[in-house]
Amino acid sequence: MSNSFIFRLFRLIILLVVQVLILNHLHLLGYATPLIIGYMLTCFRSGTSRISLLLWGFVTGVLFDMFTNTSGIGAASCTLLAMIQPSLLQLFIPRDAPDEFEPTLANMGPGRFFSYILIAMFVLHAAFYFLDAFSLSDWLLTLVAIFGGSVLSAVIILFVELLTRRKIR
Repeated sequence: MSNSFIFRLFRLIILLVVQVLILNHLHLLGYATPLIIGYMLTCFRSGTSRISLLLWGFVTGVLFDMFTNTSGIGAASCTLLAMIQPSLLQLFIPRDAPDEFEPTLANMGPGRFFSYILIAMFVLHAAFYFLDAFSLSDWLLTLVAIFGGSVLSAVIILFVELLTRRKIR
């Protein structure tokens, strides 16, 4: 096993524990719950194979579903995020970036990194909450949950990145 696999597995376990034990009980305005489990999928380098991303996304989502009883919604949402992550990352990579670009706050800068994370969290939350609601009867509450959860998740991820990474450009 490589060090990157062990590090990703450790990151997955930590994010899953924080998500299930703390963040699932935090509801902004009574509706918006941050889903930082998607941070796991946004950290993959630009050269990572698509199949590897999809497998990590599916496993992340299935583990999230097992502990939160969401019956496949997390797996579908995380797999969707894993599927679009390479294309989304290409939008925010600097032109002079190496082939194996790692999306971190230090490598991207605060503006690009926050935009990248915010859009990724929006995709994750939109898929999750639209699949959860499965109707447009309460579309306003669904939109509040999507936007509130996305912004809250992006801010939490930004703080985690600030705490875990030492050097910023």
